[in-house]
Amino acid sequence: MYLIAFIGACILVAMVPGVSTAIILRQTLRAGRGSGLAATLGNETGILIWGLAAAFGLSALVLASQVAYDVMRVAGAVLLVVMGAQSLWQARKGSPPVEGVAVSGRRRSYLAGFGTCLANPKAAVFAMSFLPQFVPQGQNVPLTLVTLAVVWVLVDLLWYGLLIWTVAKAKAFLGRPVVKRRLEQISGVVLIGLGLRLVLDSR
Repeated sequence: MYLIAFIGACILVAMVPGVSTAIILRQTLRAGRGSGLAATLGNETGILIWGLAAAFGLSALVLASQVAYDVMRVAGAVLLVVMGAQSLWQARKGSPPVEGVAVSGRRRSYLAGFGTCLANPKAAVFAMSFLPQFVPQGQNVPLTLVTLAVVWVLVDLLWYGLLIWTVAKAKAFLGRPVVKRRLEQISGVVLIGLGLRLVLDSR
């Protein structure tokens, strides 16, 4: 029963737009489904790392150290602002990247998803507060937390996969130069806004 409740909670969490959604949609719109999937895999690698860190108590080190927390917060914010500025610049140039990205492009998408997740201390806080709520009394805590982290990643993959598929289906409309340019602008503003919010947020 606890697993069903956890899966339901994961679905609700995944559906709430945030940094991960913004990055994945940005990469999908810029370079197609493969790039979006690469960003998703990068993001989920970061989620899994934070889940495992929560299972073994490593996330507590981040929470205990104000310096570590602030360094991660600023690094994550800088990364988001840089990516947002790149989107605005791309929109200004009026020549968004075409589909059929090379492996190196997908690698960059993976690193974008991975970097923004791993450099987000809010993800550590969330993993520490979210996962333990679903550990039944009497269960092996580390093992259960690892299992929950894997389930969390699987639910995320399904949700973002559906999101990417939906965006890809709308390619005929979203791929029009004017629409794509406008989406680049919106993506840039959203990413910069998320970056500024992250750097200004306190614990």
